[in-house]
Amino acid sequence: MEPKTLISEADIRRRVSELAAQISRDYAGKENVVLLAVLKGAFIFLADLARQLPVPHRVEFMALSSYGKGSASSGQVRVEMDVRDSIEGSHVIVIEDIIDTGRTLRYLIDLLKTRHPASVATCSLVRKQDRHEVEVEIDYLGFDIPDVFVVGYGLDYAEQYRTLPYIGIVEPSGS
Repeated sequence: MEPKTLISEADIRRRVSELAAQISRDYAGKENVVLLAVLKGAFIFLADLARQLPVPHRVEFMALSSYGKGSASSGQVRVEMDVRDSIEGSHVIVIEDIIDTGRTLRYLIDLLKTRHPASVATCSLVRKQDRHEVEVEIDYLGFDIPDVFVVGYGLDYAEQYRTLPYIGIVEPSGS
């Protein structure tokens, strides 16, 4: 079944360009900028965003989990893969695919701050504002979306649909 389009490829491309321009203005002249992508979902967003940033930067990855093997969050966040290089003194921009409850991002920001970066900012492709349980500031936001199950542009359902060039709505099994 083909997902129903929520955000078109053209709209994503335009918004990523706008975000890159905004980040470029905000970080002009800064050294040690780190784009820290949260895997797996943020990899496509990161690649498109990073290619449009004239600001010198390096890329790091982390993998976090709060879901275990189910489709509902356990509420416990676990680091499954950590950054390889120190972020001390760096301007870190966390690149996320989606902000749902905010718990995972809040955990990550708190963890990163213990590593003494110069600053920590957040950039998310989409946010389900109605699902927030924990306050977390999003410095750079692509789109606010309704509380629906979305796939594409890095987002998946059971590891499917990640490489769609748009964001679509699916009905997960058992919904």
